[in-house]
Amino acid sequence: MNKTELGSPTSNSSVSTIGSQNSGLESDLRQRDLLDERKRKRKQSNRESARRSRMRKQQHLDDLAAQVAHLRKENGHIVAGIAVTTEHYVTIEAENSILRAQLLELNHRLDSLNEIVDFVESSSLEMETGQGGGLIDYSGPSGGGGFYDGLMNTLNLGFYNQPIMASASTAGDVFNC
Repeated sequence: MNKTELGSPTSNSSVSTIGSQNSGLESDLRQRDLLDERKRKRKQSNRESARRSRMRKQQHLDDLAAQVAHLRKENGHIVAGIAVTTEHYVTIEAENSILRAQLLELNHRLDSLNEIVDFVESSSLEMETGQGGGLIDYSGPSGGGGFYDGLMNTLNLGFYNQPIMASASTAGDVFNC
């Protein structure tokens, strides 16, 4: 362009066009920089959020692992308690079996003793009334020491007062029907 063209109105419009292009370019650059800054901040924020999420997840996993360890320990205590309780149950059940066997034996002895007492009472009643039915008096000339006196004398009942011996095997034999 020559000097005359520069002063002409058409040249002014081209300069203003270039100026507006420069300001549009600067505006585009500023917008692009602003968008880039927003992207960068968003990426940084996302990184921080992901880091916090990983930390929460790790903390949750650590809490769960501690809970598992605690529950396993508690379960071990419960299993040990069940084992002890089962052992006590077996011991008590064996003792109960022995006591049941002893009860049966004592009931049998009591029945036998009651039969002897009934027999002695009925025999002495028959002897007093003279209805002995031909029974012989074994008392002898001294008036004591006879057969019936021997049964009723508590000193001679020592052989009836023997301890009852029962074992778990005896109790098992008695209750296996």
